[in-house]
Amino acid sequence: MWMIAVRQVLLWTLVCGLLYPLLVTGLSQSISGQAVVGQAVEGKAYFWPRPSAVGYNPAASSGSNFGPHEPRRELQTDRFPKDAPADLRYSSGSGLDPDITPEGAFYQVPRVAAARGLAPARLDELVRAHVQPRTFGVLGHERVNVAELNQALDGLK
Repeated sequence: MWMIAVRQVLLWTLVCGLLYPLLVTGLSQSISGQAVVGQAVEGKAYFWPRPSAVGYNPAASSGSNFGPHEPRRELQTDRFPKDAPADLRYSSGSGLDPDITPEGAFYQVPRVAAARGLAPARLDELVRAHVQPRTFGVLGHERVNVAELNQALDGLK
């Protein structure tokens, strides 16, 4: 009788402690397909990500604890004026989000085009090519991964 109990403990330890976590991790990585955290970008010749509440330090990953009506929710940045899309002025919940809205990317096209001496229409095409749809067509919003966009930008001739 005790042998059955030992086998059950070993079986469920293997299933719940090893197989299930590996399955869930593998599925989440295959579904996500994006950079895990945002990266700081400097210089006018690149698209800038959302402001980070933690300086893009994954070890310190946490957003602020301010509510939506707190006046300090908006990060102080001289990069974008008040008419810029909200995702360029506010940090994400984690402070490490690698994505911005397509509107946020298109807003930056004139600056990046001028800094690189490129036609804005060419950068508009590049941004359009990097717009990722909603997950499964219904979850979240359309987004642009800034790291991938900047890599493609460096590949332009």
